Amino acid sequence: MFKLQNNLQIILPMNKLLKFFFLIFILFFSISASEINFFELGKVEFKKNNMEKARLFFEKDIVRNPKNKDSYIYLAKIYKKQKNIDEFEKNLNTVLLLDPKNEEALYFLILQKIKDGDFDFADKKVKIFEKVCSNMCQKTKELKKKIKKTTG
Repeated sequence: MFKLQNNLQIILPMNKLLKFFFLIFILFFSISASEINFFELGKVEFKKNNMEKARLFFEKDIVRNPKNKDSYIYLAKIYKKQKNIDEFEKNLNTVLLLDPKNEEALYFLILQKIKDGDFDFADKKVKIFEKVCSNMCQKTKELKKKIKKTTG
């Protein structure tokens, strides 16, 4: 044991040491927290049909990465399952703001507008869908058929 005349000489270095370890702990914790992939966790919960947990994970992912269109698409799918059409459309429109040529968002939005009876909007979007499709081109005929069937 060290005997010093002034106890402050021992306390000050200990305070600096504690501060140093505290900063290292905070830094380590923040680095490991930023490595959490909320999008992947959301997909896992979505596949398990845990819509509320999935929704929270996708919303957390959007907070970290507001331009992740995939999180918005999953949110739209969740809201569609929950029959919350306003939120469903809002998330699809956000995807289309970020990526105007997103086939999946266009397809879902066209189907919803046909269901709502907004055939002019649906027809305009089908024309866009037709121009930009690469993976879902087979759906173009289906969409046109649905518009024609409902309009007469």
